[in-house]
Amino acid sequence: MTTLTVSPFATRRDIAGPGRFVDPFVTADGSRRAAVAQTRLETLWFNTGTLCNIACANCYIESSPTNDALTYLTVEDVARYLAEIADAGLPTREIGFTGGEPFMNPGILTMLGLTLEAGHEALVLTNAMRPMLRWGDRLAELAAAHRQRLTFRVSLDHHTEAVHDAERGAGSWDTAWKGLDWLAARGLRIAIAGRRLADETEAAARAAYAALFRSRGIAVDAADPGALVLFPEMEADRAVPEITDACWGILDQAPERMMCATSRMVVRRKGAAEAAVVACTLTPHDPQFEMGRTLADASGAVQLNHPFCAQFCVLGGASCSAA
Repeated sequence: MTTLTVSPFATRRDIAGPGRFVDPFVTADGSRRAAVAQTRLETLWFNTGTLCNIACANCYIESSPTNDALTYLTVEDVARYLAEIADAGLPTREIGFTGGEPFMNPGILTMLGLTLEAGHEALVLTNAMRPMLRWGDRLAELAAAHRQRLTFRVSLDHHTEAVHDAERGAGSWDTAWKGLDWLAARGLRIAIAGRRLADETEAAARAAYAALFRSRGIAVDAADPGALVLFPEMEADRAVPEITDACWGILDQAPERMMCATSRMVVRRKGAAEAAVVACTLTPHDPQFEMGRTLADASGAVQLNHPFCAQFCVLGGASCSAA
């Protein structure tokens, strides 16, 4: 079995400060840790596997051409969870596909077809590079048949080539734009996943992305947070506060706004007999966030016992969903 070399993003808690993020129910100062109850399942994510055609510098899930710690999800896995949604009458609007690079999974077009035929919206997170383009006409035909319910969210880590290539490797900017141009030429729905650097305001970042989109001729509304999703920077060496029950009022936040109130993710671990459901797209390598084998098993509350809970969701105000 492959041994996963875990990024500091994946499971480490020492980056947050001594004694933090240890007890699932109590913070380091003895306060009751915040938890998020599932209110409804609006978005179900399928992690198609951690294999990717590139290895980004700060990939929180350590995707790479060699990391198959989360092995390829199967068509049967996807069909089983879509059937559970239908049988239970769950209000699941959106099915998301992430990785790794989803288009490396040999069953991805069948998975997308099953999702769209079941009436769900489909969101695919992709780097728009060679794995996507190799599907060619087959992908274009599927996407055209479901144009209004299939969105390709392409990772463009910054509005500048230099920052993007520093994260993804020299030449990745140009290769990503080949994929973006291919999607745009076929009139397919494009969204962009970008980052706002620590010294950038959101307004400045959106304005710069808007100028880029205009110059490149792609129809993405940079002012729409669903069309241009700006994620906060994940800083591995930054001290992160724990979130207590009292924080909801102090921060003017609410647990029902958090991603884990309305979403779950399905993964298949290497060597596992079957797929499992985890609480969050950000913490699939952390065993405490594995919640069971079915969506019903995984419908309980999530203890916010990870630095990402604070940095990305509560303080960062971010979500992976398109909503």
